[in-house]
Amino acid sequence: METVILAVVIAVVVLGALGGLIVGSRRRKPLPPPPPKAPDITAPPAEPHVGEEAETPRDEPRRTIEEVDLPGGPAPVVVEEPPVAEAPEIEIEVPEPTAGRLVRLRARLSRSQNALGQGLLTLLSREHLDEDTWEEIEDTLLTADVGVQPTQELVERLRERVKVLGTRTPEELRGLLREELLKLVGPDLDRTVKTEPEGRKPGIVMVVGVNGTGKTTTTGKLARVLVADGRTVVLGAADTFRAAAADQLQTWGERVGAHTVRGPEAGDPASVAFDAVKEGKEMGVDVVLIDTAGRLHTKTGLMDELGKVKRVVEKHAPLDEVLLVLDATTGQNGLVQARVFAEVVDITGIVLTKLDGTAKGGIVVAVQRELGVPVKLVGLGEGADDLAPFEPEAFVDALIGD
Repeated sequence: METVILAVVIAVVVLGALGGLIVGSRRRKPLPPPPPKAPDITAPPAEPHVGEEAETPRDEPRRTIEEVDLPGGPAPVVVEEPPVAEAPEIEIEVPEPTAGRLVRLRARLSRSQNALGQGLLTLLSREHLDEDTWEEIEDTLLTADVGVQPTQELVERLRERVKVLGTRTPEELRGLLREELLKLVGPDLDRTVKTEPEGRKPGIVMVVGVNGTGKTTTTGKLARVLVADGRTVVLGAADTFRAAAADQLQTWGERVGAHTVRGPEAGDPASVAFDAVKEGKEMGVDVVLIDTAGRLHTKTGLMDELGKVKRVVEKHAPLDEVLLVLDATTGQNGLVQARVFAEVVDITGIVLTKLDGTAKGGIVVAVQRELGVPVKLVGLGEGADDLAPFEPEAFVDALIGD
């Protein structure tokens, strides 16, 4: 019995010793590295501070640090913002001087008007000027849109002078025709565009006409003419019913540094015109140009609106000019338009656009006779500086050629 108890004790001791050796060997093995410490979301960011923009290259998106509420406190979040495009600078143009513009464009005009001048010279050069020839001369003038009454007057004067002259050399005929055509055009008419009223500023010019005649473009080109002459200008975009008319006029103004006053699309044209004159006075500019609506001139309501614009503007000051823009290629139809506009507003001057191309030079005479007011400006092309003061001598020289 004692032997059995001794064996059990020895076995227990041996097992305890072996267990201690195993535990000791395990303790001597290296422990694995501790897991990474979780970030403290309550700590504020070092840089940049909240609300400041991170520095980025110019062409990269901006990043703004904003706060976002999270469990445990606010934490910084980077929000990407699109790069801000810089607005392009508008280059101010320097318009061409107005002096001699029509002379510069004389060659272009003469190419399209030779049918009148050269046709008359050819007929007058015939050896015998019988009644058939005089009828042909009359037809040539009528075809050129000179008008019935002016044509009859010119033919009578030519008959008398040719009878007195007797023998006719080409040079004599050219001089005779030049003199008579110049009388018909009216060299003594005052063709100055009135923009300098005595004792006050600004001068106020209203531009009227049917859509399609180049009315808004003419207003922009007239601004260039005035700037070229050293004047300061405000543009009033009172054509609020035609899509993009205000944008078109503003573009013309920006090119020469002229401020444009505009209103909402389909807004009250009279209100825009009133504000344009008001701002022009406050800015101390020399001239305010008002572009008006020009839909169908046969609609009474639209013409009443034009009359309203005139009355509202004159609450500031009298209008110095009312310029009617006519398409020279429309011939007698342009005269119908002229009559209707003249009944609503007091036309003081005419602008003939598209006088090159298919236009007939006689329209200058006809429209002046119809309205009793002079042609003051002519458009001879699509270029920005192709609006010129009308010069009778240069015009007649272009008609009859060299």
